[in-house]
Amino acid sequence: MHYKFLTLFAILTISISVHAQEKWSLLKCLEYAMANNIAVKQIDLQSKTAALQYKQSKLGQFPSLSFSGSTSYSSGRNQDPTSFSLITQSYLSTNMQLQTSAEIFNWFSKRNAIEANQWELKAAKANTDKLKNDIALSVANAYLQILLAIEQGKIAGIQLQQSQAQLSNTRKIVDAGALPELNAAELEAQVARDSSIIISARGNIAQSVLNLKSLMAIDAADSFQIETPPVEKIPIEKITDLQPDAVYTLAMVNMPQQKVNDFKIKAAQKTSAVAKGNLYPAISVFGNLGSGFNSRAQSIVGSTLINAPFGSVKVNGIDYNVFPLQPFTNYTYGKTAFLPQLNKNLRQSVGLGISVPIFNGYNMQTNYQRTKITIISQQLQKAADNQKLKQDIYQAYNAALIALEKFNAGKKSLGIFERTFDFAQKRYEVGMLSTFELITNQNNLFRARLENVLNQFDYVFKMKVLEFYKGQGLKL
Repeated sequence: MHYKFLTLFAILTISISVHAQEKWSLLKCLEYAMANNIAVKQIDLQSKTAALQYKQSKLGQFPSLSFSGSTSYSSGRNQDPTSFSLITQSYLSTNMQLQTSAEIFNWFSKRNAIEANQWELKAAKANTDKLKNDIALSVANAYLQILLAIEQGKIAGIQLQQSQAQLSNTRKIVDAGALPELNAAELEAQVARDSSIIISARGNIAQSVLNLKSLMAIDAADSFQIETPPVEKIPIEKITDLQPDAVYTLAMVNMPQQKVNDFKIKAAQKTSAVAKGNLYPAISVFGNLGSGFNSRAQSIVGSTLINAPFGSVKVNGIDYNVFPLQPFTNYTYGKTAFLPQLNKNLRQSVGLGISVPIFNGYNMQTNYQRTKITIISQQLQKAADNQKLKQDIYQAYNAALIALEKFNAGKKSLGIFERTFDFAQKRYEVGMLSTFELITNQNNLFRARLENVLNQFDYVFKMKVLEFYKGQGLKL
């Protein structure tokens, strides 16, 4: 038993360890964020609400059907609900009613309401897609920020290794008496600065990871590692294939916000048609089926034929005059049961109704005018969003173009600083360059490397933004 427990514990430990060491690709991060991001879940509830509204409006085409029933106890002088005669007896009564009604013509108001809710549902779904696109872009940016922080940490590590190697070599020379102690002290200060930069780089990585976890709705305390592909392996379209006019044409067809605006306008037009239909008469049919029960109700349960002689006869305490050979029928009464009463008291009605709006404080007319203003407002919103989209695309193209030029210029600058540092290191080794000048050249190279990797990631992200505006998803 103890052996089985240890085996199970070992399997669970290995499973947890493998899961903890699992690395997340950008595609996996995006898929997880789409399924778990809280903002996406919240806006998806709006789509579900719109779907319910659409379903309800379709079911509203069917006739309504309702049942009502009541039971009461009455005493004193009142009206018998079955015979409608005045009585002074106490009784228990039950009334039941089944009602139905249906509109048969309302100037297509219900049909237009259904279509309006259908367009609203499509708008809600497109709005959800818009948020997902925005989250996807934010996740991609956070992912790239982690890669950038890791690269900056690597560069800082290389800088520290160079400084430590220079300190080690210089310490040997100083101990031999060939150089003053100041040279070693300057390099020790440089090693301390480089160590501080590495600590900051690690902090930047941790902060970038936390930002990505937040977008993905992952617990901040959970273990999390991403894949670190070389930035050169991230697919990027050629900027010549992303001309702003062509991107804008695709964006107008594919971007969710433009779809939202189109759907909202169509929904507003149908809503206006509903409001207009409400200004005219509506025709409906209705039907009613009812019955009742009274505990005092009686009916004939039997009869007796009596051949009485001439004279008088007492029946049930009452004297009756009879003639010879004249038969007399004596009826026997009893309480009527529940179901027979319902059958006996059954009543039906059916009718045709018309509702004509005459005057209601100008509410319907005002509502109709509001719907026409809503259409204009939605059209203006569409124009504004289209204008902003075009402006954003041209700005994104310009930013990507500048980022590409900065990246190309930075690569040339980095090559120059690498050669300069190489010459400076050789001169330092033969005593022709001071430690301060060597450190200055080394720091210049470090800054050039950082700037180059920053330019490279900035260019990649700017290109991803430009690709994003095509509305065809991010290429991973």
